[in-house]
Amino acid sequence: MIRKHVVVSGRVQGVFYRDTCREQARRHGVAGWVRNMPDGTVEAVFEGPTEEVERMVDWAHLGPPRAEVRGVEAEEETPEGLTGFEVRPTGP
Repeated sequence: MIRKHVVVSGRVQGVFYRDTCREQARRHGVAGWVRNMPDGTVEAVFEGPTEEVERMVDWAHLGPPRAEVRGVEAEEETPEGLTGFEVRPTGP
């Protein structure tokens, strides 16, 4: 089990990024959450088997068809044992 905290920049809000991220995470059996941030980025946490989490980080670089991803910052964190994947309200 690993956990990655990801911040995605570019045109990533208003393009179904969060909903598509949730679908992808559920498809790959990855737990965590995703939310828009006031600065226009999208923040997400992916937790699960190493290979599946890395697939989600790779997907974050692409996003859904209407997104224009310009950057992805990913940091490894200590897993918390999350279950399920949710879209959270806009962050602080």
